[in-house]
Amino acid sequence: MTRRHQTDDTCGIAHAAGVVGDWWTLLVLREIARGHVRFDRLAAELGLSRKVLSERLATLTGHGVLERRPYQDRPTRYEYVLTERGRDLLPVLVSLQDWADRWLLGDGTLTGNAAGGGGDTARVHQLVGTRIPDGLELPGTDGAVHSPVAPGARATVLFAYPATGVPGGPPRPDVPGAAGCTLENRLFREAWPRCDAAGIAVRGVSTQLPGEQARFAAAEDLPFVLLSDERLRLAAALRLPTFRSAQDLRLKRLILVLDAERTVRHALFPVTDIPAAVEEALAHGSAL
Repeated sequence: MTRRHQTDDTCGIAHAAGVVGDWWTLLVLREIARGHVRFDRLAAELGLSRKVLSERLATLTGHGVLERRPYQDRPTRYEYVLTERGRDLLPVLVSLQDWADRWLLGDGTLTGNAAGGGGDTARVHQLVGTRIPDGLELPGTDGAVHSPVAPGARATVLFAYPATGVPGGPPRPDVPGAAGCTLENRLFREAWPRCDAAGIAVRGVSTQLPGEQARFAAAEDLPFVLLSDERLRLAAALRLPTFRSAQDLRLKRLILVLDAERTVRHALFPVTDIPAAVEEALAHGSAL
């Protein structure tokens, strides 16, 4: 055994690469995170042969990253869902996407503001017509977990933002693109009576910790819930654009309008004029 192999025996990177260090394995995980959990749908989305797909699913299941769950009898058919071990890989997927957006699809600039026209812009607008995966829930500022789509609402306006300040704490000049996040929350707060009368729900989401969000929501007297995507489940499911700030991944500012069936009906990105974007989102929500 060479010195390199001896080192690999105790190297976490080497061991992780042995599980997910393969092109198709990573893309299988990407699609399952997006809610494509059945074999035929995975094969169609990936354009992958059934043999290769079966091999990758068997490997991931064998390593405890995926779990097979029956959804049909006679014949028995299974869907593949992420285990806790698998969900802990989602930040890895989002980090890979973030790196490629910056260094392969972008010019290397680290920013929370998108200029438009890049790969992240195309991905956001391609979300129109897609569904939020069933079962995806995030912790909210009220201490409960919530779907990004409000039950019973004719439409849900879901706005993502980098970060707000924490009451009693320092401002957030360390987070590029964070300027305007408090304004955005306040504009949706001011529009809340119109939203409520029209049956439109509002959800805000960032990667901040639930406690930070709760203190901000209480200080600003927000009538809607803020959701924490600290584990990047929503970011992975929708392939949302992110950027890295102080070693934390932050969501770039965008707005999605979703119908009662969890389908994205309108996407705004990049958001450069916050007041205009808020009004545009509410107009689309009212039209559903």
